[in-house]
Amino acid sequence: MQTPPPPTRYRGSALLTDLYQLTMAYGYWKTGTHEKEAVFHLFFRKAPFHSGYTIAAGLSDAIAWLRELRFTAADLTYLASLTGNDDAPLFDAGFLAYLRDFAFACEVDAVPEGTVVFPHEPLLRIRGPILQGQIVETALLNFINFQTLIATKAARICLAAQGEPVLEFGLRRAQGVDGALAASRAAFIGGCAATSNVLAGQIFGIPVKGTHAHSWVMSFDDEPEAFRAYAEAMPNNCVFLVDTYDTLEGVARAIEAGRWLRTRGHEMVGIRLDSGDLAYLSVEARRMLDAAGFPRAVIVASNDLDEHIIASLKQQGARIGLWGVGTKLVTAYDQPALGGVYKLAAVRDAHGAWDYKVKVSEQALKTSNPGIQQVARFTRHGEFVGDMIYNEAAPPAGARVIVDPTNTTRRKAIPADAAREELLVPVFRGGQCVYQEPTLAAIRDRARDQLGHLYAGTKRLLNPHEYPVGLEPGLFELKMALVFKNRPVAA
Repeated sequence: MQTPPPPTRYRGSALLTDLYQLTMAYGYWKTGTHEKEAVFHLFFRKAPFHSGYTIAAGLSDAIAWLRELRFTAADLTYLASLTGNDDAPLFDAGFLAYLRDFAFACEVDAVPEGTVVFPHEPLLRIRGPILQGQIVETALLNFINFQTLIATKAARICLAAQGEPVLEFGLRRAQGVDGALAASRAAFIGGCAATSNVLAGQIFGIPVKGTHAHSWVMSFDDEPEAFRAYAEAMPNNCVFLVDTYDTLEGVARAIEAGRWLRTRGHEMVGIRLDSGDLAYLSVEARRMLDAAGFPRAVIVASNDLDEHIIASLKQQGARIGLWGVGTKLVTAYDQPALGGVYKLAAVRDAHGAWDYKVKVSEQALKTSNPGIQQVARFTRHGEFVGDMIYNEAAPPAGARVIVDPTNTTRRKAIPADAAREELLVPVFRGGQCVYQEPTLAAIRDRARDQLGHLYAGTKRLLNPHEYPVGLEPGLFELKMALVFKNRPVAA
């Protein structure tokens, strides 16, 4: 079983939401439509970081929250204290009594964590009473948006490192304690080998790694004394930070400490470079270490790294074997939000038939897709070749064709011999979790495996190949009919 997420101040609290979710819920209750069956989808419109792919993450926290979702007595007391513009109570007592007996009853289907996903594809599908589907929107977006963003950033960084281990060093720069823990978890899913975050190590079972800081060296009279003292204290964990004063002199002193360690039956693990010209310094350090008889000593690099800097250092011939990435990973420095959205796609009418919905926009990108959506992924010769978004209530028949939802002139035929897999799997039924959560290590393995099935050009850092994702033609026609119905041609 997966290690449970940490206890937090928000666990199960239905107040982890925006006020407008509750005002809409109140409106549904007042109009007697709160039990109307509805379908919502959570998706994003653009891949982050101009990437060709995205890694789904955050489902575990969403499951944990939904399992315990409730309005406590303290929650209801707080809601009773809220007032409108006339200073009268915002919610009446009958509604608060209804919330007191709130029990989550929706069906939830989701893409498993670690899956490669693309714009417009639902990561979660919520089906059930419209009031309940509305109330859970904000929290689900919070869980999925952030961890998906960080897992994707980590995957890009790890691919840039070309198989060399990446350590997540971001706790001190993360956006709060919850953000730090979520980032450590998501970074591990994306491929990081370890974290400096000891609490994340305890909670999630992620390997923890660390060396020493400049303050250790500065606390002694000189660098040789500092390295010798550290070697005596931690003989089985010696990675010496060598750039406190003069980097190459620091390498020479680390070598002397390494020789001293050998006389006592231990081996120096390596050195860390945290400033300066990392390409040049790593080449020189490698030469010095090899000449001194330490060919297995690893060179660790840190200092505001990201996938672009790592790729550049690799191109320059840097001799770095381990990458420590902090700020630009856990804060998603170049794009601080995924921009995932949550849209209504269908409601049951009075006769029990589905009434499909679209949100129409001046921008084609922002016009939502209707239906009870599922995603079929097609694989041929071990490579993902395309994804089809279709309406489960009207499954596709005939030729496999997809239509680009943002450019109707673009269509693609899926080879008839391509294997098919449905991405959304059952997670909750009748409000009860039916999903067997994989371990975090298994999720990380899934992400690695999924990336292995992508065309290499899709994984490029710059101008990646666009992976084919489209609507099944029947769903596309439904969408267009609804768009024209809701926005008739002007006279």
